[in-house]
Amino acid sequence: MIKAILFDLDGVIVDTAKYHYIAWKALAEEMGFEFTLAHNERLKGVSRMTSLEILLEIGGVSKTDEEKKELAERKNEHYRTFITKMKPDEILPGMPEFLKGVKKAGLKAAIGSASKNTPTILKQIELDTFFDAVVDGNKIAKAKPDPEVFLTGASELNVKPEECMVLEDAASGIEAALNGGMYSVGVGSPDVLGKAHCVIAGFEGVSVESLIAKCMQKR
Repeated sequence: MIKAILFDLDGVIVDTAKYHYIAWKALAEEMGFEFTLAHNERLKGVSRMTSLEILLEIGGVSKTDEEKKELAERKNEHYRTFITKMKPDEILPGMPEFLKGVKKAGLKAAIGSASKNTPTILKQIELDTFFDAVVDGNKIAKAKPDPEVFLTGASELNVKPEECMVLEDAASGIEAALNGGMYSVGVGSPDVLGKAHCVIAGFEGVSVESLIAKCMQKR
């Protein structure tokens, strides 16, 4: 029986991927190389420092640990200039109704995101008081596909992993959910998220009850 829904943030509740991409692209250009949308696919669902390592690999650039910290902070400054201007109308279609359905069904809800900017984003889109637990990059040490972020969320909600359903748009997030022994829902393309118990294109017209039923059929 599902007792809790664990949400990834970027790509599930809001689309901040465009802001991440612009920020990483700006950083790459400052270092003298091109960063494309195709390159950006490799950064989905991974931590900021891991993303930076990938970026440097793409550019064939070597940096010291201290320089990497400075670059990661510079990228974050670029990114924060965008997210501090976000508004509730940037919540993805169908999600406001789905969130209401979660509460109406009496389910617990948590955020499980690698982003250290999660609190800022939730405040900007006026969802900072909605979730029963928020687990982000400030609380965890291991990036997805390690299940730490979701297992920590389950622990904070006081539910068992097998009582959780995870909503994710990244393959690494789906793997993290599966590694944690949870039900998983992919939000996006079945070609990318095929390991999930079920995959949906988005949340418009999707009820909590129907999604749980669909997901549990594939267990």
